[in-house]
Amino acid sequence: MSTPPVVLITGALTGIGRATALAFAREHSRVVISGRRAEEGQKLAAELRASGAEAEFFQSDVRFEDDVRDLVDKTVARFGRLDVAVNSAGTEGQPGPVTDQTAESYAAVFDTNVLGTLLSMKHEMRVMLAQGSGNIINISSTMGSRGAPNASLYVASKHAVEGLTKSAAIEAAASGVRVNAVAPGPVETPMLDRLTGSDERKAAFLANVPLKRAGTPEEIAEVIVFVASDKASFMTGEIIRINGGKTAS
Repeated sequence: MSTPPVVLITGALTGIGRATALAFAREHSRVVISGRRAEEGQKLAAELRASGAEAEFFQSDVRFEDDVRDLVDKTVARFGRLDVAVNSAGTEGQPGPVTDQTAESYAAVFDTNVLGTLLSMKHEMRVMLAQGSGNIINISSTMGSRGAPNASLYVASKHAVEGLTKSAAIEAAASGVRVNAVAPGPVETPMLDRLTGSDERKAAFLANVPLKRAGTPEEIAEVIVFVASDKASFMTGEIIRINGGKTAS
C-alpha cells in the first residue's frame, strides 16, 4: 500500500478551501491546513482528525514570505514531503468602479491573491522540484478570463493568477511537477454573498448561469482532488473552468 500523499491547503478555513480539506481527508490524504485565524484552524484540524485523517493546522498569512516559508518548512518537518499544494487563500476586496480604486485597495487585493500565490508557489516548488514530483493547484475564477463591472481589481488579480500558473507550469514540467488552476464560477460561499450584496442581486446574478444555480464548495473540491490525482497526470498549465456553463458563450 502506497504512502498517503501530503496535501497543503492555504485559505483552508472557509468556503472552497475548507471543502477541499475535507475532500482530501476523505481520500485518506495527510492534510495540512493554513489560515490566519488560529481558533478556527484548530477546530477544523480537530474535525479532520476526528474523521480519521492525519491533519495539522499551521497559522500563516500568505502576504508575508517568512510566513509562507515557515508554513512549507513545518509541513515537510511534520510529514517528510509535500505532494499537493492547493493555493486557495483569496479576497474579493472592496467592489466599486475603477475611478474609486486606490493604491491601498489595490494592495489589499493583490497582496493576497497575486503575491500570496506567487510566494506560495515559490516555496512549494522549492520542495517539489527537489523531490522530482508534486502538484500545485491555484484557485482562479470565472473572472480570470473575462471582465466584470465594479470588480476590476479582483478580475485583474485572477488574470494574474492564471498567468502565474501557466508560466510556473512550463518552468516545472521537466522536473515532474504539475501546476494547474481551477477557476470556479459563482459558488455558495460568503464571498458570493458579499459580492452580490443582497438576495435580489444574487438571484439576478445566478439567473445568468445556464444551470440556473451556484455551485457548491464540495463540487469544486472534487475537481481539485481529481486535478491533483494521477488520473490527471498529463495535465499541466491548464485552467479548469467550473461555472455551470457561464463561459460557454
